[in-house]
Amino acid sequence: MDELDRLLVNRLQHGLPLVRHPWEALAEELASSAETLRQRVKALLDDGTLTRFGPMFDVDRLGGAFTLAALAVPEARFDEVAALLEAMPEVAHNYRREHPWNMWFVLGCETPAGIAEAIARIEAQTGLTVLNLPKEETFHVGLHFPV
Repeated sequence: MDELDRLLVNRLQHGLPLVRHPWEALAEELASSAETLRQRVKALLDDGTLTRFGPMFDVDRLGGAFTLAALAVPEARFDEVAALLEAMPEVAHNYRREHPWNMWFVLGCETPAGIAEAIARIEAQTGLTVLNLPKEETFHVGLHFPV
């Protein structure tokens, strides 16, 4: 990661400028070109430095639902179960934790009923019980990790 990548990642953590041509405004701000910045974001996604780049929506206001969930996966089945979750469009991301509930993931569905359906499908396909931890309240925290 070079200095332009660092500047770009740090700046994008605060969002794109809300103007008609955001990449051009960002390019002016970072003394680069819009095309170069778009190429840099693509390269950072392709090499895994960034795992996601896109808008954040208030899913509840759109009629959808999110939940945090976990599984206690036997180590011998960890990769198999991870692959199953990664193939599900409802799974936003999953990750390992050093805990008896060792696989954590976020489900995002078009409706609240979709959460229950996805959990039932995961339990049927894995034979494991899903720990469902739906949010009780929304908090908006401005979090920035300088690189």
